[in-house]
Amino acid sequence: MSDDRQPTGSAWDVLAGTRLPPGHRVEITAGKVTMTPRTAASAAIARAVAAQAGEQSAGLGTVLAQAVVDFPSARYGYAPDVALVAPGARPGAGGRYGWRDLEAVLEAVPRGQQDEDFVRKHRFYAECGIPLYVLVDPAEAVCTVYSAPQPAGTYREAERVPFGNDLFLPLAGRTLVLRTDDFPVESPTPGAEPGGGRGIVDG
Repeated sequence: MSDDRQPTGSAWDVLAGTRLPPGHRVEITAGKVTMTPRTAASAAIARAVAAQAGEQSAGLGTVLAQAVVDFPSARYGYAPDVALVAPGARPGAGGRYGWRDLEAVLEAVPRGQQDEDFVRKHRFYAECGIPLYVLVDPAEAVCTVYSAPQPAGTYREAERVPFGNDLFLPLAGRTLVLRTDDFPVESPTPGAEPGGGRGIVDG
């Protein structure tokens, strides 16, 4: 990892006491706080995944929905749509789980919101060794399951799964099966630029 990503505290400390706006994805990338409105389709997919994962994970880990997670940097902080926590993991400082506790992260992000900061986050997840990263694109009606994270910031394997097919996520001692046939599809916004509609606060 680069020098600015070493463990020096939680990136979320800068937002301590701040009431985060509902319906937004709040992220901290390289010290920059962004607040992006969630589309209706993205929110519905996140709810569906959290419900399915909760049904299958009873007693086998914890399912987090839009909960802030500590990463090994004071300049990077994320609250994934859904995060699957390994069995036996316990929250640390501030009641937050850490990146080492995560078995998988799932995020519903339409193509129009996959900007440069999104690319940096994807790379950061791989650098941190998040075993599975599932990207759901409601505009393209496809899920991509990234696995085998590399220290250089890439995932060695990527499997595309169109909506209507089940997602199979291999976790510790079990496999999570997610149905996608009811995932809503949204129409791409003509002329939309990645990152449009975001609010930005310099950290």
